[in-house]
Amino acid sequence: MDFSRRNILQGMLALGGAFALDGCTTSTQLGAGTGGSTRLSGGRISVRWLGGGITEIATPDYKQIAYGDAWFWSNAGWTRFNVPKAPEYASPQAFAQYVRGKNPEAVFMLLTHDHGDHMGDYFDALKALVDAGVPVLTAGQSDLMRGSLGLVPDFKKAGLDNAKIVVNGGGGINFGGTGRHGAMTARLVPAVHSTLHAFPAAGFILEIGGTRVYISGDTDLYGDMRLVGQRYQPNVAIICVGGGPNTMDPAEAAVACQWLGVSHAIPVHYAHNANVIGVQAGEDFRKAMARVAPEVKVTVMKPGDTALIQA
Repeated sequence: MDFSRRNILQGMLALGGAFALDGCTTSTQLGAGTGGSTRLSGGRISVRWLGGGITEIATPDYKQIAYGDAWFWSNAGWTRFNVPKAPEYASPQAFAQYVRGKNPEAVFMLLTHDHGDHMGDYFDALKALVDAGVPVLTAGQSDLMRGSLGLVPDFKKAGLDNAKIVVNGGGGINFGGTGRHGAMTARLVPAVHSTLHAFPAAGFILEIGGTRVYISGDTDLYGDMRLVGQRYQPNVAIICVGGGPNTMDPAEAAVACQWLGVSHAIPVHYAHNANVIGVQAGEDFRKAMARVAPEVKVTVMKPGDTALIQA
């Protein structure tokens, strides 16, 4: 018999994912003593896809803005959609002017890991925002953020003081920990992926505008996504679906969203290089989600598109 991952997942999809939950078709909420959260409702957020795995997440008034990773003007994810790159993301100066023009109370840049298609413009973006007087902080895995073997030399080279630009006084966030900026809260959750600096890859649970958003970063499907869902009760998943040699594919990402228990999902991290699935990955994910958990609303976007999400 063939017990490959893909055949197992196909069987899960055929059964509507029921046996994959091993009887957990309804989420068991963890108590406060174990870090459990009550599911939020009634919030609204604006989500803009910037190509690849990069997103801009904001309250409708843009007073609170978060970025899931930072690959902006170097981002190749617009080309295969035949969409011209938005001018506000064409250079550090244009980006800083755009963000400053929103007059935000807080800007939170969340770094999942150190691969180029996630942090290719990270330092230039932070420096541009700081120089423009924007109230920006960044967050990532603590050892990556604060260690001499991590990004501290790069912060210094960019003219940035990690003790001032990194949340928690330069300490970042480790798994189970929390970082706050403005009215936003970020919690670090695991991702199954590699990194250049050998510190752990991560995802985030971002609380913004009365909504709890799971930002996957780059990851494979893994069983503790069910625990992440039970513990944090996210409303929305911004989920990698590109497949290929590095991350889970649309069918696997649909199972991840079922395990997370979200009501809304946005596929990202596809069509930005030759190693990932092309522009069809978004619709492939929508179809897979309809098979596994049809109650989950899916928003498929092109780079530059913005969606208003109601929690």
